[in-house]
Amino acid sequence: MPNVSTGGGDPAQPPERGDGRLLARRYRLLTVVGHGGMGTVWHAHDEVLGRDVAVKEVILPHGMSQDEREVHHKRTFREARTAARLAHPSVVTVFDVVEEGGRPWIIMELIKAPSLDQVIKDKGRLPPRRAAQIARQMLGALHTAHEAGVLHRDVKPSNVLVAPGDRVVLTDFGIATAAGDVTLTQTGLVMGSPAYIAPERARGRTAGPASDLWALGITLYAMVEGGASPYERSEPMAALIAVISEDPEPPVHAGPLRPIIDGLLRKDPEARLSALEAGAMLDQVVRGLATTRRNTLPLTQVSDDAAPTSLLSTAGGDRPESAAEPPARTRSDAGTETGTGDDGEDAG
Repeated sequence: MPNVSTGGGDPAQPPERGDGRLLARRYRLLTVVGHGGMGTVWHAHDEVLGRDVAVKEVILPHGMSQDEREVHHKRTFREARTAARLAHPSVVTVFDVVEEGGRPWIIMELIKAPSLDQVIKDKGRLPPRRAAQIARQMLGALHTAHEAGVLHRDVKPSNVLVAPGDRVVLTDFGIATAAGDVTLTQTGLVMGSPAYIAPERARGRTAGPASDLWALGITLYAMVEGGASPYERSEPMAALIAVISEDPEPPVHAGPLRPIIDGLLRKDPEARLSALEAGAMLDQVVRGLATTRRNTLPLTQVSDDAAPTSLLSTAGGDRPESAAEPPARTRSDAGTETGTGDDGEDAG
């Protein structure tokens, strides 16, 4: 059965049919493959190019004013187009953005793979080394987006795909925004998942790259502990209060990842590990070394038996092939999608 991997969709639900609806006189909607807080993801067919694609129908939550909706729609178009120009192997490729029915629809690469959330549910907690390999690819995608001035703002396991060979793809940039935009709408609506939101965002302050890195730290925590965010609560407001005022329970199974998780979950964004520091420390875990805080190494893609090669220093730069990860150029997205696939096990 296909695994739904976008926006926290439930893979147990039967697929919804699109009744052959044609979007923008080109994309035929086939089935719904995921529901998220910011929209619905469809498996569709591009009748012009003859290929299957993922289509995200952006649906805003209730409580937003008409002005806010118009602003968000414009922002969606802007950020989707920006993401389409990004290039990273761990970001879904955006092909097109169209408007129909008064809202934007984002056309993306269709990736058939389970979400990290589903992998954790199926496999339980991940070994620290495999968790480090996954987190490092996520970090590469975030770094590329941040360098282009784009924040993701909803990093969590259900927005991460784990394709065969443990190729990791970060999806659902559907609420991505330019760095510096505020977190809360005028109605006080929080954009994102409360259990993964950084303290500064929970307080309604300006989001920045460090906010995405907090969410990466929470995702790392969930990987090694085999569960959800330590800030998961029955009510969203309770989760936000916990993020602001409580420290998470120390991770029991983090091993060498503990200093990285602690560094990413500092409540002061200025004190949080930077992307380069976290990347260097993750590389050390993958190579079986003790982790120490460093800020001089580039983020790297390290194979099991080879020296590290730079992944993020130049967008679009070539890098050597690795048996664990297919060669790719830095390439990127704006969010979504689903499917089935193997999640390669990693010793460690």
